[in-house]
Amino acid sequence: MYLPSFDLQGKTAIVTGAGRGIGRAIAIGFAEAGADVALLARTEKDIKETAVHIEKLGRKAFILPTDVTDRVQVQAAVARTLEAAGKIDILVNNAGMNIRSKALDVTDQEWKTILDTNLTSAFMMSQEVGKIMKEQRTGKIITISSVAGTVALRTGVVYAATKAALIQMTKTLAFEWGKNNVQVNAIGPWYFKTPLTEKLLADESYLHDILSVTPLNRIGELPDIVGPAVFLASNASNYVTGQTLFVDGGMTINGF
Repeated sequence: MYLPSFDLQGKTAIVTGAGRGIGRAIAIGFAEAGADVALLARTEKDIKETAVHIEKLGRKAFILPTDVTDRVQVQAAVARTLEAAGKIDILVNNAGMNIRSKALDVTDQEWKTILDTNLTSAFMMSQEVGKIMKEQRTGKIITISSVAGTVALRTGVVYAATKAALIQMTKTLAFEWGKNNVQVNAIGPWYFKTPLTEKLLADESYLHDILSVTPLNRIGELPDIVGPAVFLASNASNYVTGQTLFVDGGMTINGF
């Protein structure tokens, strides 16, 4: 059965951190659902590779090397997308990173770097794209948070603080922009197989600990997050806003 409410035909999306991992999977998934996609990341080579997959699907890919922690570069990337596509229907704030330091070992520079990459960039992107969506009176903003935003983990205090802040930012933006028909939601993943987690998951003891608190007893595969992202980007979620959808194999009902 075909469900047209999940169709992204004619839509234009911006995905940050689109060069690898979750960002690449979502960008390609959007293209499979019919959207054209503006690809933002620092490394041009990575987003060019993502663009190849999108163009093979017959969709447009806009390659925009961007440091999303820099306001001027963010504004330029949003302006170029708007100029090329005429509108921006979807924004995915996916860019993120971590430095795994114990609380007493966190340096001022580590704090600033993680905050800028995970939190400030998402706010700046939302702010710049939100102006356009409010004028259009339509739009979908999806921010990639984490289970670390609601459950205490070994990932570190700074990462956890940013991911919790993203959940609250999502609620507040949804509250402010709902009257303009802009839906703002988040996704909270648990462990997924990506280049960033490969080394961690190779540790059998660590993997055992992860699986022991995951009711579905497996690590997430990238297709597992594409469906929820397409749902939140599509008309199927028009009455959903301010929510964080945990895509975690049930981890947050268990604890770690």
